[in-house]
Amino acid sequence: MGVDVERVPGQQSCQETRIQVHSPAPVSWDGDDDPEHPQNWKRSRKWAAIAIVSAFTLMSPVASSIIAPSLQAIGQDLDIESESERSLCLSIFVLGFAFGPLVLGPLSEMYGRTIILQASNVLFVIFNTAGGFSRTKTQLIVCRLFGGIGGSAPLALGPAILVDLFAPEERGLAAGVYSFMPIMGPAIGPICGGFLTEYGSWRWGFWGVSIANAPILLLGVLLLQETYAPTLLKRRRELLEKECPGLSRNTEQRNFTTEITSAMIRPLRMMTTQVIIIVMGVYQAYVYGLMYIVLTTFPTLWREQYHQKVSIAGLNYISLGLGYSLGILASGRLQDLTYAALKRRNGNIGLPEFRIPLLFPVSAVVLPLGFLLYGWAAERTFHWIVPNIGAFVFAAGIMTGFNALMTYVLDSYTTYAASAAAATAVLRSIAAFLLPLGAESMYKTLGWGWGNTLLGGLAIGVGLPAAVCVWIWGSELRRRSTFGQD
Repeated sequence: MGVDVERVPGQQSCQETRIQVHSPAPVSWDGDDDPEHPQNWKRSRKWAAIAIVSAFTLMSPVASSIIAPSLQAIGQDLDIESESERSLCLSIFVLGFAFGPLVLGPLSEMYGRTIILQASNVLFVIFNTAGGFSRTKTQLIVCRLFGGIGGSAPLALGPAILVDLFAPEERGLAAGVYSFMPIMGPAIGPICGGFLTEYGSWRWGFWGVSIANAPILLLGVLLLQETYAPTLLKRRRELLEKECPGLSRNTEQRNFTTEITSAMIRPLRMMTTQVIIIVMGVYQAYVYGLMYIVLTTFPTLWREQYHQKVSIAGLNYISLGLGYSLGILASGRLQDLTYAALKRRNGNIGLPEFRIPLLFPVSAVVLPLGFLLYGWAAERTFHWIVPNIGAFVFAAGIMTGFNALMTYVLDSYTTYAASAAAATAVLRSIAAFLLPLGAESMYKTLGWGWGNTLLGGLAIGVGLPAAVCVWIWGSELRRRSTFGQD
């Protein structure tokens, strides 16, 4: 038999500690309003945590995309002649986003969020810095891959931290604010990379990111606090056992190998057995893949169709950044309003499916319209502002759809949020790795007009069925799941 120890609310001493002998269980919170529970923290404390995690989350997407305008220069410097191999230097980074969360997400559910986040960020800085010293194609690709694995931690754990800190009614806005950084990163990176390449060296793209990340890493070490409730309860129990030496300890010892194996397998199990994860993961994969197709081919468009210099061409990424910003402002607020309204109509019972309605206009209208305008304006070489307007529209759609997808998965798997985020991250990161490899060939074969018409049409073909499937059957699928939240 183990010992479960619960503090009597408001009392602190060993003499005032209640001891119950029954099956092993962690120390419990002192009621629903326990101030130490992360969801009961002051709003300023919650948003400070989100701000720090968002800053972490900015740097790896910046690193992933900052070399996009530099691919031609990198190819010349490192003797990389193939277009596919040059694209590989860019997209191999997001392949690390696929592998990293499979390990880092489950580890955070064993040891807490902050230690995994900090250690992974150190790994990211080391390999990102080394990438700037690469002398061969192989060295660059290896550094990019391991930099991506380290940089995947904020992307994998950030959504889980949202679940740790915010109730469902607040998650839409919080997710929108958090998502601003990983989506803005791919827009900021190429702008900086374009000027660095033209007026300096592509290597400073690597070194500049590491320099910018140093104060963020220090800030995280000093200020970021643990948010994962089970880890906090474990610490509370350990503190009680130190304060009360005569207190019986939990005698059940878990086998480390069994525990870590179970944790590592969980995302793979979710990815292969949870229909919701599969459907949402495929849609996320498509949306994320679209983003990296554009990132990879944007420099080619402005260089070949509009004959712009590398630095000036990089400024066109501003349209993507503005679109992402609008998507954040719209989706965050609309999600919370929609969720609250549907919850009232459902007898004040909230469901994860209340995140889905925004996916319908995004899939049916916003993404197709944006890609059609962007593609045919580029094909006909209209004034440069016209394809930028199209890019602005589909960027807003990508952000809105990504935000809705992420919060739905988090609401559906609150206990294993990190593992669920890892499972979907695998699918979308593989898409972001593979799709850009064939993007140049697609545009050469179909042209900018029909190539982007195909991408917009797939938004309807992939997005609408996924949204309908989850809206109709999502609740039943969650009830049948051993991981899901009813």
